[in-house]
Amino acid sequence: MTEALNVEQAAARLRQAGSVLILCHKNPDGDTIGCGSALYHALAALGKTAAVLCADPIPPRFAYTAPRLFRGEFEPELVAAVDVAGLQLFGDKGLMPAYSRRVDLCIDHHAGNSGYAQYTLVDAGAAAAAELLCQVIEAMGVELTPQIADCLYTGLATDTGCFRFSNTTARTHRIAARLIEAGARIEALNTRLFATKSRGQMEAERIARSHLEYHLDGRCALIWLDRDETAASGADPSDLEELTSLPIGIEGVKVGLTFRQQPGGSWRVSIRAAHGVDACAIARRLGGGGHLRAAGCELLGTLDNVKQAVLAEAEAVLDAAAEEES
Repeated sequence: MTEALNVEQAAARLRQAGSVLILCHKNPDGDTIGCGSALYHALAALGKTAAVLCADPIPPRFAYTAPRLFRGEFEPELVAAVDVAGLQLFGDKGLMPAYSRRVDLCIDHHAGNSGYAQYTLVDAGAAAAAELLCQVIEAMGVELTPQIADCLYTGLATDTGCFRFSNTTARTHRIAARLIEAGARIEALNTRLFATKSRGQMEAERIARSHLEYHLDGRCALIWLDRDETAASGADPSDLEELTSLPIGIEGVKVGLTFRQQPGGSWRVSIRAAHGVDACAIARRLGGGGHLRAAGCELLGTLDNVKQAVLAEAEAVLDAAAEEES
């Protein structure tokens, strides 16, 4: 059973440790990498030994976060996880299995956090884990340098779709302003994160659009990429995250689905929902989870079988939402 901490208590535990290993989730996004890197730089500023461990490589577009990557060169006094809601999200590559089962402190913003860590700081009202990390780092007595601000802004901006998503709050904007004041390079970061696409990403998007389908009387749209098409596109796996915004952006669509076949053959399903529809409810029925507007799961089977399973749950959630409105 985990013990809940507040910001000051989490900061105190980090300050007390002489060495800290920071764990990020597999298929890393801007929030987990931004938080992990920001915490690394904050701990280094305090003279601590620290490093970041992720089962998958850090995507090139986040290279500027510049964390020290863990190679097993020290035995950590404290293992901290950032933006990781459950054990299954760590992955099992490299050194990760040796540390993911002994997490001392988890800092997260997912309401469905499983409580796997000894101590947990969770705020489901935070738009990104970066909101919490900003408060924790300041409570640690560390100055928000431009490097730390860039890392935290990365997490904040990517998890809110550059402040477009419904999870964006007044506090989100206040923290963004604090990061701008600290020197975050918002023009360069926003251009890199939201206004620049690799050729591989454009090719993957072209292929996915060619597979666009409408279901449930137009309330649901889906796109898909099999593993051969993904490989042929040349897209970095992190670039494929951008595909998830395509189907939900279509007029009249309430649920947008993106199916991406993984190297092992399973299908990773990303679910995006319009106002009034719970994406997480669909994902939970399929063994996944996430947020109200953005969630996901991973399923085994043929594409047709996986489609049928997801569409059945989407229909149930859409019908329930329609009944509540009537």
